[in-house]
Amino acid sequence: MIQSKKIYRLLRNVSLGLIVVIIAILITRNLLSRKEEEKSALSKIRERGYLVALTDKNTLNYFVYRGEPMGYELSLLESFSRDLGIPFKIIASKDVSKLAYYLDHNIGDVIALNLPVTHEGKSLVQFSQPFGETRLVLVQRKPASDKSIGHPVIKSLQDFPADTVRVRQNIFFTPFYKLFIRQTGHRAILDELQGVSQEDLVRLVSEGQIPYAICQENLVMVYKRYYRNIDASLVISPLFSCSWAVRHASDSLLTRMNEWISQVKSSGELKKTYLDYFDNQRIAGFFQSDYFSISGKKLSPFDPDIRKYSRWINWDWRLLASLIYEESNFRLGQLSSRDASGLMQLMPETAAKFGADSLSSPATQIAAGVRYIRYLEHNLPVEITHPRERIQFLLASYNVGIGRILAAREKAKKFGHDPNVWNGQVDYYLLKKSKKNPYGTADTSGFLPVDYKMEGFVDDIMNRYQHYKNIIPE
Repeated sequence: MIQSKKIYRLLRNVSLGLIVVIIAILITRNLLSRKEEEKSALSKIRERGYLVALTDKNTLNYFVYRGEPMGYELSLLESFSRDLGIPFKIIASKDVSKLAYYLDHNIGDVIALNLPVTHEGKSLVQFSQPFGETRLVLVQRKPASDKSIGHPVIKSLQDFPADTVRVRQNIFFTPFYKLFIRQTGHRAILDELQGVSQEDLVRLVSEGQIPYAICQENLVMVYKRYYRNIDASLVISPLFSCSWAVRHASDSLLTRMNEWISQVKSSGELKKTYLDYFDNQRIAGFFQSDYFSISGKKLSPFDPDIRKYSRWINWDWRLLASLIYEESNFRLGQLSSRDASGLMQLMPETAAKFGADSLSSPATQIAAGVRYIRYLEHNLPVEITHPRERIQFLLASYNVGIGRILAAREKAKKFGHDPNVWNGQVDYYLLKKSKKNPYGTADTSGFLPVDYKMEGFVDDIMNRYQHYKNIIPE
């Protein structure tokens, strides 16, 4: 009997030991698998060659003003991109649910928005370190000077009438919306709108088209500088942290992002970027401009002519606009140290050949520049077949001349590179010394004055064009 008990205890201990070993193996395997995921999340982005960021278009996050892409989230993305050492592309939408869908289905890598960090949100995404804090407020319209006109400003949610409140449809804010309904004794009726920004909601309240809206306090404080008949004194939520979001499988990207956030916080860069947009009197002035993309949908006073002449070369007018902005910032009378002049910055002999001079009208200058592009197109080798590649070769030719581009193609071909690909192939032999031929200097060295820009010229135009396509209607 005693012997049986000993055997039983021995078997039990062995069984427990085996169970512990199996559990340890499973945990180790899970950790190793997690490590693999951590390793691959960022490496896949690097292999792709660029980060895909998801954000919205609004007055503060991502917009165009007088041809220049700007915004709080855009500035932070540029900083994060520099830290990663790779470029980024933006997918923009006013529908936050769509952005969450894109993230979940691997279309994007990060939601670059001030998302509230909530328990419910953590089941959907991983949040980064917080960038800051804010609260939700009830946006209502102040009564007119005649107190009999309009509703009195609500001071307490307990006094909220049985009325409709518009909110931006945003799955990350659902817990706060539910809290608001409870605080009003379920008298408030919530109407969640798709495809609107918080600035849209504030404007609709200001214009009297809707009675109430719920928005983030830090955003409304900026909008109030322009919509002066707005009241946002009634706070309806506690303070919450605002963060970016990545997928649950993107641990390595999150780790790198958090390291970058710590750096921009400690260096003061984050605070400066925030103040540039949330505490800048100039932002309110943007609302009054026709060249503010959120309200005016224009890039420059020359948009009609740019649209007209872009059809001569079958270009998207926003691409031609990006080239013009690169050359002259849409400013008339620009003159370089090489005597290139006008909106298109044509050299005197080139301008004369294609029908313009420094005193020509803006339309004539644009037409001459387009004729020059058409001339370059005719002289560009037909072997360059990919549409994007042809555009990049044309932009480079516009800047340094078709002869130097053709010479760079031959040099690339000589050293075993693709003469029909711009980035990383022909551009290398135009801009830098050849690694295979240390004595082969760049074709641009020694002849370009200090104000002449080649490196980054093509990329800057193409990147700006992508921002224009995200924000400015076709």
